[in-house]
Amino acid sequence: MPRHGLRKRVEVAFALCVVGLSLAWGFAFFGAIRLSEDRVVVNQLQRASDSYPDITTPLRGYDDAGSLPEPLRAWALTDPDEGTYEFVAEELHVAVIPADNAQGRAFVVFDVAGIEASSSEDWWWLLVITAVVGALGALGFGLGVLVIRRAVAPVVQLAETVAGIDLEHLSAGDHKLIESSRFGGDEVGVLAGAIETTLERISAFMARERDFTGAASHELRTPITVITGALELLEQSDLSGEDARAVDRIRRATLEMKSTIEMFLCIAREADDGSYGEHFLVAPLVARAIEQQRYLLNGKCVEVDVESVAAPVVHGHPQAFLIAVSNLVRNAFEQTPGGQGPITVLIKEHELRVTNRLNGDDTGRCPPASASSSNGTGLGLGIVQRLCERNGWVFTLHEDEDEASVTACLSW
Repeated sequence: MPRHGLRKRVEVAFALCVVGLSLAWGFAFFGAIRLSEDRVVVNQLQRASDSYPDITTPLRGYDDAGSLPEPLRAWALTDPDEGTYEFVAEELHVAVIPADNAQGRAFVVFDVAGIEASSSEDWWWLLVITAVVGALGALGFGLGVLVIRRAVAPVVQLAETVAGIDLEHLSAGDHKLIESSRFGGDEVGVLAGAIETTLERISAFMARERDFTGAASHELRTPITVITGALELLEQSDLSGEDARAVDRIRRATLEMKSTIEMFLCIAREADDGSYGEHFLVAPLVARAIEQQRYLLNGKCVEVDVESVAAPVVHGHPQAFLIAVSNLVRNAFEQTPGGQGPITVLIKEHELRVTNRLNGDDTGRCPPASASSSNGTGLGLGIVQRLCERNGWVFTLHEDEDEASVTACLSW
């Protein structure tokens, strides 16, 4: 038999709690009333038994106001209306009733002295009733919490199961943990089925991405290798000056294309966990990146100062680090105008700083730092940010308006 929906179960549980508490409160209230009535009767009987054998009754009738007890005479002469009256200080209860006498009314006086409980006893009873009400409230709260927890337990179980799944490394066991059949046919089962379907689609997508990355890695590198080999053969031949310049442009474009391919394959290669755990020196990769991008300085009178105050070792993916540094150096080389150097590359124990000057506008302010992210040849600082996030590094960009310079900082 299928379980009822989560909403229906919560509604039924709450209704049962309310009914249970109402019944408990009703019985408690009824018991308090009966106990109060019994106490009054017992006190009255005890008072009569104390005067045995001359049993007197505290209830008396009076036809004349002048015969009433002294505390009531002045009040009776004011012609009170029919009804009941209570005199707390005198401990008397008086009923005014119609009668066939000269005044047209009679008085029934009930002496409650010694029958009603003292004020201290009333306070004790109030304390007991308050304790009972508090206990019932606490019981209701506990029952509500227990019932709600049991009602939402399947949702909590599903949430904990999903939270424990590593989406980057899905396995067959992960799919079994959230099978909809484990959570019934209610809303939780429907939600589990939707999550199960989503994980299956994610797994299929990741598999296709890995297959595509593996195929693209081969298909994209092969033309670059062929072009590079052809360029080497051309460079060995006797070329004119114009042809040599054309071959040099092709060689630079090929290097840029190769760097681009390595960049995107490095980002897409999520399964290449082994390379992300390497330790490597920073200085050789920085020097390599500077040499690869030095052709961008042709025609510019700009100096490049490399300062190394430490020989740090970085943990991560060396190719990703080289690509990130190459992009920072490329942006610095391209954005620095001629004669506005030097470009400073500073290697510290836990960070790398690349500082270059920029052209200021009429107000003396620097153009936005993001302008260096794309000029048709660069891959963008957003790619550097993604590489840093993948490897646990930190990338920041600082603009100095006074010095008209920008500093890119890569920390590890």
